[in-house]
Amino acid sequence: MSIIARNEGPLHAAATTARAIESFLLTSFHDFGLNDAITRALAEEKYFTPTPIQVQTIPLVMAGGDVIGIAQTGTGKTAAFALPILHGLASQQQLPRKSCRVLVLSPTRELSSQILDSFRAYGRHLGIRAALAIGGVSMGNQVRALLGGVDVLVATPGRLLDLVKGNALRLDNVECLVLDEADRMLDMGFIHDIRKIVAKLPAGRQTLMFSATMPRAIADLAAQMLRNPVRAAVAPVASTAERIEQRLIRVDRAAKPAALVDLLRGEAPGRTLIFTRTKHGADKVVRHLIRTGIAASAIHGNKSQNQRERALAAFRDGEVRILVATDIAARGIDVDGISHVINFDVPNVPETYVHRIGRTARAGAAGIAISLCDREETAYVRDIEKLIRRSIPVIDPAAPARRLDPAGMKAGIGHPPTVRAGKQRSPRDSSAHKQPRSDHGSRGTSSIASVAFMHRDGSPAYRSSSHAATVTAHSKD
Repeated sequence: MSIIARNEGPLHAAATTARAIESFLLTSFHDFGLNDAITRALAEEKYFTPTPIQVQTIPLVMAGGDVIGIAQTGTGKTAAFALPILHGLASQQQLPRKSCRVLVLSPTRELSSQILDSFRAYGRHLGIRAALAIGGVSMGNQVRALLGGVDVLVATPGRLLDLVKGNALRLDNVECLVLDEADRMLDMGFIHDIRKIVAKLPAGRQTLMFSATMPRAIADLAAQMLRNPVRAAVAPVASTAERIEQRLIRVDRAAKPAALVDLLRGEAPGRTLIFTRTKHGADKVVRHLIRTGIAASAIHGNKSQNQRERALAAFRDGEVRILVATDIAARGIDVDGISHVINFDVPNVPETYVHRIGRTARAGAAGIAISLCDREETAYVRDIEKLIRRSIPVIDPAAPARRLDPAGMKAGIGHPPTVRAGKQRSPRDSSAHKQPRSDHGSRGTSSIASVAFMHRDGSPAYRSSSHAATVTAHSKD
């Protein structure tokens, strides 16, 4: 028996469209007709008003049809599918051994863990059985958790296939499949694993696909795996949150570490997420920041699961205010109060830029996204601007530094960030938890000075110089 009765027939499309229109009138979770145990848990979590993606999606999922949800990160996509699924699971059923009723696939361990936490939080009064299947940890506990069957299994594709091959899990009882962050799973090369998994599922299942962007590859995948899906979208494809102040700094690659330090000290940001293209690059940035007296941690695929969890916990708790990550963290890192996202390396996939900067300006707050761009990355910036349909303003690194107005974090008004070169700092100003701005002056001999210069197009840039002690500008002819 399916979790939610599937609505088939020629009027299905019209009916679901009508529901989507009606759903815009819903202003409270009570309006959806969710199980009382779920609305009670939401009240305990202090969730009272649904977000736009939830308003559109919850009625569609409850109606039983396939759904494609398109929304930026931080808009409440997890609750959009978790709440109606939990509503359908409220009626307890006897589960076959080594099986699950709902299968949720996500691209990363961290996102999978957070999805499981959401199911457990919203379903705390329902007594559902939920389990996690991710790599980087022993399979023993996961195998034991599946022995008696579970209502919800949240997994990464690789570990799920390992469990199936080891006869620890059967997929013939899955009633609902959720593909979360589908575009990211394709970026990470999971398409073949996903096809193998889908081939083992019942044909009559309900399928829900959620994504921040809708490239052609995702549209093709949806056409193959979903039946007459209804699309719920709350933002244009590949758009970026309006509350994110986007800025670009042109800088020589060799000068990026110095520019980053100046940026962090000049901006005095709050919780900051820095992205690099490679794992080695993330570790290198952390080492440089620590040498200059700025505490930071790294998270990437070469770290053990325990190391990653400790780094995230320290970042979330405020013990470390700067986290350097590869794109493993671009999705699903649900940490409140990230004021800045810095692209130390400009991503070569335009959609990745959208995912990265979506870590800030969440839940109605404002945020700042700054990209350090060298000459070789200029083409990447052009591709990004084409995708997001806007130009990213270039910062003059010689302009006075300004911080994000604390009031703007709530009101959505941010001041343009900037980098100031050639500032004097004393050792006591290097605390990771207190990074005040200081007066202009010469840098210490152990630091790398930076010199601003102008490109042919008049845009400012950083150039590294081992002997310069002041900021100058000139045309490069």
